[in-house]
Amino acid sequence: MSIIIIEDEKPSARRLQRMLTELQMEAEVMLHSVEESIDWFQNNEHPDLIFLDIQLSDGLSFEIFETIDINSAVIFTTAYDEYALQAFKLNSVDYLLKPIDEDDLEKAVSKYKERVPSQQPVTLDFNDIKKLLVNPIEREYKKRFSVKVGQHLKLINIDDIECFYSENKGTYAYTTEGRNYLLDTTLEQLEDELEPHKFFRISRKFFVNVNAINDMVSYTNSRLQIKLNTFKEQDVIVARERVKDFKDWLA
Repeated sequence: MSIIIIEDEKPSARRLQRMLTELQMEAEVMLHSVEESIDWFQNNEHPDLIFLDIQLSDGLSFEIFETIDINSAVIFTTAYDEYALQAFKLNSVDYLLKPIDEDDLEKAVSKYKERVPSQQPVTLDFNDIKKLLVNPIEREYKKRFSVKVGQHLKLINIDDIECFYSENKGTYAYTTEGRNYLLDTTLEQLEDELEPHKFFRISRKFFVNVNAINDMVSYTNSRLQIKLNTFKEQDVIVARERVKDFKDWLA
């Protein structure tokens, strides 16, 4: 089976590639823009399956289909609930909301395998698509958190948070004032709520704010240690499997 990933966020593309590898599926080709994808399709045999991000850096991925006749099956990936693919008819296998869940990916792949014998050419109703996406709703990320302090509620602005971390089954926000606050959420939930250009999940235990990074030093086993401006309570370590994506995120 030939598979390609079209995704403008390279760390997300690599994460999806790793997840597919765990399902014994190899995506050897990764494309990152409408222009690059069109050029690739014009010069290569089309794959069996495409994992396709809806919004790319240079436009909507639907533009690829306007230029090239593609017969591959499609699984859409998107961070936008508004693009739930209800406004147009498409022979896609499924769609996955980011951050992609392993179980959801496995179900989508199983659905594709079941449908392989009956695959039909992809057809798109571009008028409906354009109506849906005339003014796409920008993703809203968390701007503040409310936390309980004694009998009071306190608001913390997102820019005042150096890091989020988990400890003893609790999730905490650490602020530039040097205070910890227990949050009513999990790091998994935060993954979909934090601005990805500002916060990065460096391990199962930590999210860090790029503006709070003071220094970075090599650490054992090919890892990195992050020195934050204020947080000194424990070592902040980038997991080995996250180091490359973290460096790409910083670039």
